[in-house]
Amino acid sequence: MKRILRKLFSKVTFVILLCITALLIFFFWGWFEKQFLKAKGMYYIYRGDQAYSQNNMAKTLELYHEGLRLFPEHYEAWFNLGNIYAVYEDYYSAVDAYEHAIKYNPKYVMARMNLGIVYSEDLGLFDEAIEQFDIITQLRLFKLWIPFVYSNVKSVKGNRGIAYYNKGVAYKQKAMYLPLEKRYLMYKYLGEAIAAYKKALKILKKNYDIYYNKAVAHHLRGEYRDAGLDYCKAIELEPMRYEAHYNLAVLLREIHRYRDSVSELQKAAMLILEEPDASELQSAYIFNLLNDVTRKFITSDEYYTQRLSEEPTTGISYTYVNGKIVPDEEFDKAIIKNFKTCAGIDFFNEEEEY
Repeated sequence: MKRILRKLFSKVTFVILLCITALLIFFFWGWFEKQFLKAKGMYYIYRGDQAYSQNNMAKTLELYHEGLRLFPEHYEAWFNLGNIYAVYEDYYSAVDAYEHAIKYNPKYVMARMNLGIVYSEDLGLFDEAIEQFDIITQLRLFKLWIPFVYSNVKSVKGNRGIAYYNKGVAYKQKAMYLPLEKRYLMYKYLGEAIAAYKKALKILKKNYDIYYNKAVAHHLRGEYRDAGLDYCKAIELEPMRYEAHYNLAVLLREIHRYRDSVSELQKAAMLILEEPDASELQSAYIFNLLNDVTRKFITSDEYYTQRLSEEPTTGISYTYVNGKIVPDEEFDKAIIKNFKTCAGIDFFNEEEEY
């Protein structure tokens, strides 16, 4: 009897469980279906990641699109898709992908950052770019710090600094691309760029690009003292990049500091010869400007004052072997020290503005 009851109970239990399962599937079919599609979509996205690692872009796009059709909430896949479109200069598709990533994760900082960069640098939509960078600086993200184990504090803070920098770049570009009838706004927008760069420097304290771009904004506003000091700071941080040397030389030429201008142009000319991305036109332009400033220096009162006082010039002599600098450690140290020395720094440190 007990055996019969036990069998009957087990059958009843099985039927009850089967009925419960059927009811759950019936009432929650949408949820089960969604989970199935999500799993299938993630599988396609995983295969898309593999195709991307093999540099098969056509297959990557095909698999990503199929994966996102099944699981559209996968914001990281949208972000990756946007990056691919941006690399291949399909900027409107990149914008659409980044916007989908943000739709499903409004606090996705890198999607907003890349969207802002595409808006600003590729599409000329400066206000839209500035809006994205502003949102990043205002996001309150969760900071996790576990001593000796994990910390995201620096990355959160660093991204905020990068957003301020990109905001400054967007304002500078907005100022440079104003139509003729609105050129009067250039000074204002450059001021906004400078304000953004200052906020960026509070976070990213030793960054060449921020100091260089801040110097350019001051330069364009005619604020030569501030521009000179920022160019010198950029040179101190990365003395072997030619751009700051060149722009400082142009500034010094504008204020008739020809000897210092020649010194910085010599450095820029030397560095651009070693720059793989520099064009022959850029090199020729720098050397032509160097010749022009040298002539002005020789015919200026500054030149004769220097000769009479027997002060040495700030020009640089270089040693070459087969067109290259001699790889001597002490010589290299001397060269770097020389390149770090900013011509005109004492002049810019004076209190008066020029």
